[in-house]
Amino acid sequence: MPAFDDGLAFEGLGVSLGSAHVLLTGGTGFVGQAILERLLSDHPATTVSLLIRTKGSTSGDDRLRHLLRKPVFKRWREEVGAEGVEKAIAERLRVLEGGLDSVPPLPNDLDLVIHSASSVSFDPPIDQAFETNVGGAVGLYEALLATGTDPHVVHVSTAYVGGLRKGIFPEASLTHDVDWRAEFEAARAARSRVELASRQPEVLRRFLAEARAKHGKEGPLAVSSHAEEARVAWVKAKLVDHGRTRAESLGWTDVYTLTKAFAERAAEQMWAAAGHRLSFVRPAIVESALRHPYPGWIDGFKVADPLIMAYGRGMLPEFPGVPDSVLDVIPVDFVVNVILLVAANPAPAGEPQYFHSSSGASNPFPIHRMFTNLNRFFTAHPVPTPDQGSIEAADWRFPGVRRVERAVRLRARINDARERLVVRLPASDRTRRILADVDERRGNLESLQSLTDLYRHYIQSEIIFDDGHTKALQARLVATQPAEVSVDVGFDVTDIDWEQFFQEIHFPAITTMTRAFSVRGGSVERAEPPLPQRSDIVAVFDLEGTVVDSNIVEQYLWVRGAGFGKAAWPGEVASLLASLPSYLRAEQRDRGEFIRSFLRRYEGMPVARLEEVVSKGFAQTMLRHTMPEALERIAAHRAAGHRTILVTGSIGTLAQPLAGLFDEVVAGTMHARDGIFTGYLAAPPLVDEARAAWLKQYAERNGFDLASSYGYGDSHSDLVWLELLGNPSAVNPDPNLSREALRRRWAIRNWKRGPYGETSKYIQSSTGVADA
Repeated sequence: MPAFDDGLAFEGLGVSLGSAHVLLTGGTGFVGQAILERLLSDHPATTVSLLIRTKGSTSGDDRLRHLLRKPVFKRWREEVGAEGVEKAIAERLRVLEGGLDSVPPLPNDLDLVIHSASSVSFDPPIDQAFETNVGGAVGLYEALLATGTDPHVVHVSTAYVGGLRKGIFPEASLTHDVDWRAEFEAARAARSRVELASRQPEVLRRFLAEARAKHGKEGPLAVSSHAEEARVAWVKAKLVDHGRTRAESLGWTDVYTLTKAFAERAAEQMWAAAGHRLSFVRPAIVESALRHPYPGWIDGFKVADPLIMAYGRGMLPEFPGVPDSVLDVIPVDFVVNVILLVAANPAPAGEPQYFHSSSGASNPFPIHRMFTNLNRFFTAHPVPTPDQGSIEAADWRFPGVRRVERAVRLRARINDARERLVVRLPASDRTRRILADVDERRGNLESLQSLTDLYRHYIQSEIIFDDGHTKALQARLVATQPAEVSVDVGFDVTDIDWEQFFQEIHFPAITTMTRAFSVRGGSVERAEPPLPQRSDIVAVFDLEGTVVDSNIVEQYLWVRGAGFGKAAWPGEVASLLASLPSYLRAEQRDRGEFIRSFLRRYEGMPVARLEEVVSKGFAQTMLRHTMPEALERIAAHRAAGHRTILVTGSIGTLAQPLAGLFDEVVAGTMHARDGIFTGYLAAPPLVDEARAAWLKQYAERNGFDLASSYGYGDSHSDLVWLELLGNPSAVNPDPNLSREALRRRWAIRNWKRGPYGETSKYIQSSTGVADA
């Protein structure tokens, strides 16, 4: 037997899998798709069983058909035609419905197993990482042992199982003595411990306090919902930190590489130790295809791509990496070629073999060259901005991780201070633009911090993956196969021109995939689509701040001004000013509490007196403060056959001047005794969650389609009912509603009061309601 590098030997290199029955796990993933495509196109006599879980009502067979329509299979589909695809599905492809957490009984005639399924997240919660990567491997090997057969298993791992080390990492079994079974049990138990801690009263009180501060105006159910969301997020963060910390304490970069290392040990102990054939392929950072199925093929963002796009979008003004550390990238088609050549040349029984599919040892690509390529590409092809400009490519100086992290923390503190100032200012176009900028900056800073935490060890790596075994395979391939075969199924990394790969293949592939060069809609005010002509749609309008640019405090002053002499004003103003702090506190806590407390000021007023005031001077003032664009929108909905509803938390008498504009007015009523208002509402005010509950019941009873309906509100307290509607609009929104509208991509409307004469004429011409 001719031997190559470190005694690795082959009895004769094979490049065909013949008529093997192959079990492929992870076939819907990035590497798995590429493996399946090669099996279909280059190994036509094979039969492939795929482990595919159902997704909702979609069966495994349906998911296979969807998979075969993806771009990676385009060339194969064109070669075999529609009949060939159907023939392959009928004769060559078999779906085993299930996942690695519930492996179904496996066929007893398997010749080859390619295990490529795993979690692709570096930083999942510790229990999830162990269940997927370790538990999945254990489940697979238990199912294989149950068949009593002896297939060759190619276990796809990662080159980074070497952990936190410097220098050469050999193609060999890992040398640690960690009890992976004990770690697996501890990881499983971690969630129950953290879940229990998250339910302790002192922790829950903090979640509730934070939720009340941010969402109190939406109502108590919103507060409890957001408090629970905070608890769930807290649990996840704790488990992510648990995984990261445990991995580093054992000598690995993160919980992903830790669990992949334990999966290798499980395979060695459960499969190879039982006398079976086992090979490991450890890819480095897998990216776009160099040649097959076509240059630049990729399916979703891979390891380096978030960093690349963050740079292009201006989110990485500096880089926390070490400029001369090696970024070990390998094209996906090279990885697949290694896997299939290893599959065709089994390891001896009970003697696992290890292969690194990497480039750092034979064709290194340091971080500083990556920066040069990034700068060159995004200088030539800058990402455009919505204002017709473009993002300038940053010039990195590599100041070190600590300085970059300090700069990120400083910018975050400045941004937070800016937000605290802006939310105290009156709502306006300018404050909304500033808030949008604040939120965008926060997102960028959080992404930068996340990327730094996630890639810390990879961008400072000093590990070099020995590739002697893999080069031995490549050498044997070149020595025994025609040149065209060795190029097509080979993986000689010295053939890769990194500048050409990144400039002409990889960067264009991921920027095209993310549509980074198409200008995204930046303006919230966009062309208004025509309203559908339907009778099962409601258009719900809030009153204060939405249809009229006033609030219940101003309306009260209008009432007092129209109904009392000048002598009463000093005392009224003094009383109002004295009560103002308590009103503001109530408004910040709960919109309903504020309305109830403020409307107490009507105590002692005769009912007839208020009605008279509203029908005269108050009505004229209300009309002067009514916004023409609101009137136009109301009229448009009525013309489209929609039911228009005005909803206010105040009392209906004050909304009477505008009642003729709407099909219905829903408002509160004030209790009266002997014709005198007591200052108490007859029922709780219809705001926040109460309005949402009313709206759902109203739609159910009257047959309205909320998913197609429209809503218009201005306050954060309106959020809970606006989100029930398919077409919500934030009208002159306060800062918190503005932020939510921007985040949810709702329409934001800036309606302003128009000249009184025009408004009055519009009301009369549209509704026939005469100016009082």
